[in-house]
Amino acid sequence: MWRRRAIAWLFICITGLLLLLIRLMQIQLIETETFSKHNVNLLEESVKQRTQELVIDNGRGNFLDRNGDMLTYKRVSVLVLFPFLKKIDWEIKKVSEISGIPAHALQMAVETTKKPFAFGDPDPRELTTSQMERINALKIPGVFAIEKKFERAEVPAEQLLGLTGENPGELKKRYPNKELSEKTLLGVSGLEESFDEFLLPEGKSKLVYHVDGSGAPLFGINVKYIDPANPFYPVNVRTTIDKTIQQKAEDLVDQYQIKKGGLVLLDIENNSVLAIVSRPAINKKDPYSGSGITNKMLKQQIMGSVFKTVVAAAAIDHNLDSPTRLFDCSKKINGKPELRYDYGMLDFTNSFARSCNRTFGELAKEIQRIDLHLLEDYAAKLSLTGTNGWQGDVYHTSHFKQLADEDKGRVFLSDEARKDANFVAMSGIGQNEVRATPLAVANMMATIARGGKKEMVRAVGKIEYKNGTTMVDFPKQSLKGETISPYTAMKLQKLLREVVLNPNGTGRWFKDLPYEVAGKSGTAETGKYEDGKQLHNKWFAGYFPYQHPKYALVAVNLDVLDSEGGVNLLFADIVNMLYENNHTNEQ
Repeated sequence: MWRRRAIAWLFICITGLLLLLIRLMQIQLIETETFSKHNVNLLEESVKQRTQELVIDNGRGNFLDRNGDMLTYKRVSVLVLFPFLKKIDWEIKKVSEISGIPAHALQMAVETTKKPFAFGDPDPRELTTSQMERINALKIPGVFAIEKKFERAEVPAEQLLGLTGENPGELKKRYPNKELSEKTLLGVSGLEESFDEFLLPEGKSKLVYHVDGSGAPLFGINVKYIDPANPFYPVNVRTTIDKTIQQKAEDLVDQYQIKKGGLVLLDIENNSVLAIVSRPAINKKDPYSGSGITNKMLKQQIMGSVFKTVVAAAAIDHNLDSPTRLFDCSKKINGKPELRYDYGMLDFTNSFARSCNRTFGELAKEIQRIDLHLLEDYAAKLSLTGTNGWQGDVYHTSHFKQLADEDKGRVFLSDEARKDANFVAMSGIGQNEVRATPLAVANMMATIARGGKKEMVRAVGKIEYKNGTTMVDFPKQSLKGETISPYTAMKLQKLLREVVLNPNGTGRWFKDLPYEVAGKSGTAETGKYEDGKQLHNKWFAGYFPYQHPKYALVAVNLDVLDSEGGVNLLFADIVNMLYENNHTNEQ
């Protein structure tokens, strides 16, 4: 009996040992980098258990503004301290004297930490070059003065640049043939997503030292500096944003309490984004709550009377703009008396300047009778219905898009709408199904200012290697498709300027600005209501200086009551700010 029990126990023990041996083989030989359903990298985790490290640079590529200033990160010269200092005597007084940090503050920081840290993080004390050199000259183990990369608390043009995050599943799906750590940051929106493959890290730069179970140095107190040591990576993506202008634009948008909307400012000469502001801003604690992560300037919006610019272009080319022809602006589009905006009889130029709905409703119907697709053709000629962001072939990527999340615009959704005269009349004033992005509207103004030349909008000028040489260049590029003629562009320029010069024009508020402005206003009914009151999208789109165009600007406030939320003051302040900037730089 006892013999059987002994054999049974022996069998159980051998089985247990075999299972344990199989488990050990699984852990140490088979699934060392993808252990369990969570795909844990056991090699990395084991190294982490016996090392402590301070990441100096996460290795991901950087976004720069047009002048080379970092946008998403900042480099700060900081004092780094390691926790093993609490176990040794070190020249704390000398470090205190050089850095200007009280000795007791340094002592307390070291005593209360278990990991190496930059003193003062997340708002570190910045050291001068002289202080760094003097501290490092002391050669104290565990005390370093280094330049470390920190993420900015406030990132300019955040919706344009986008966000990053960790997602092991998406990482494998996106890059099945690359060996990347599960902790690798991925671009999840904006330019971070568009340029993600260029921005992937080669490895982190960090300070590392080995510890035993109690956290004491394992191999003495030597700290190692680990760096991928690649002279070409990480790359820098040089955007076309001007950081100073961008920050001032964001401050002004917030000053005028625009809760939903923003602005687009283009440099007309090279058709690039100087500043772009979208509100609401991103909620840092929960980026996907609300709509802050969405760049409203790249999403189609109801544009209202700004669309009359398209109708005017078609009318000019088809001789519907006779200066002797008068339109009855005492009536609404439907023929009923216009009680609020009774302008009487107006010619074509004054109708545009005062934004008479009746005129452009009638013209839209006449254009429809000439050709059902004519309004859409002219919207395309003025860059409203296609995408506007730069796209082309980059390395192995065909049709690479800088602005991957940009919407297209539209005029009609169905053939029934195109054939319905009443529907067409309302479309002529930018209502019903007419949509365009603020970026597209800004590009329309830039196109008119250039005499009809239609170009792609760039948000990035080039990608640079770490050593400053160019990796990829994004040159100026024409938008495909037909364009308006120089003659039509000239006529539109005069109409847009008349909006400002006319004593009754909807842009008369801009007459005395330091730059001569040409542009078009728009107030669109959104179909949304608040406390029973109709909400509106309020626009002003234009360019300046009129004689020598340099900037195209669109300001828009979305879903606001008719009695509030205008954009005239914002537009005017941006013009004034740019004028002051330029004249300050010239001095």
